[in-house]
Amino acid sequence: MAAMKAPGQTPSSFGIEPISPQRIYQEVASQLRRNISEGKLKPGDKLPPERNLAQMFGVSRNTMREALRALELSGLLELKLGSAGGAFVLPGSSNAVVNGMRDLYFLGAITPDHLTEARISVSSAVIRMACERLTEEDMEALERTVAMAAQMDKAGNFEERTKYHQAFHVLLAKATHNPILLATTEGIMEITRQFVKAIGPTEDQTYTLPSRRRLLGHLRKRDAEKAVKEMASALTKLHQGYMVKARGLPPGVRASVASAGSPASATAPSRPPRGPKPPTGRARARSEA
Repeated sequence: MAAMKAPGQTPSSFGIEPISPQRIYQEVASQLRRNISEGKLKPGDKLPPERNLAQMFGVSRNTMREALRALELSGLLELKLGSAGGAFVLPGSSNAVVNGMRDLYFLGAITPDHLTEARISVSSAVIRMACERLTEEDMEALERTVAMAAQMDKAGNFEERTKYHQAFHVLLAKATHNPILLATTEGIMEITRQFVKAIGPTEDQTYTLPSRRRLLGHLRKRDAEKAVKEMASALTKLHQGYMVKARGLPPGVRASVASAGSPASATAPSRPPRGPKPPTGRARARSEA
């Protein structure tokens, strides 16, 4: 006999909600995620074939496929095609952070002011920690990146120069040996690339390489405060370039931007530019990062 239900009592009154069949894949993904976090599935491990996994979980292959795709987007799995393909556990990735920040950009939730404010704040934390932890190997990698950027600049290869300038920030974050700061920096750099693509190139930024060299000197001496000040100054100048382009002001007209310590007081568009319009030719990569 079914149990009598007390008057006024419903499943929701106990905090219980019906399970939607459309969300079964999330439960499957949660189990796999838990197995990864507990070490039952290790980086490099290959999961059983999709058909077998579906049978093990008692779900359809479509549901299993959705779960695997969700874990791929989270950066936990890599899905490979072909005879040697399958689902493989990744060693750790910032894909979820990067994808989340990219989505915020395309939703119009991030302005140039937000970007610069975050870059200065995060880079300050990165620099201070890197000054305590960076190894000689880390330092040499940073120096090589700046040297390659200078070489590309001299050769007139502006696209490659920009890539090296952007890579510098990620290498600096790696020098903290903190995966959270690294993932955050990678997400911020992805937003930077999207803004540069949408806004287009700013004026030639001759200050970037000299600033990088000064920054290297401060890092060598483990002088965190001077290094932070140098980075903030360069990023604030970059912010002004963003503002000039975003407002459509003619080159040479100074945009009203905040000081290095508080760039967010500048007036910026409420939404980022939509529909990126990549520039052509060498002008494509004049924007540094």
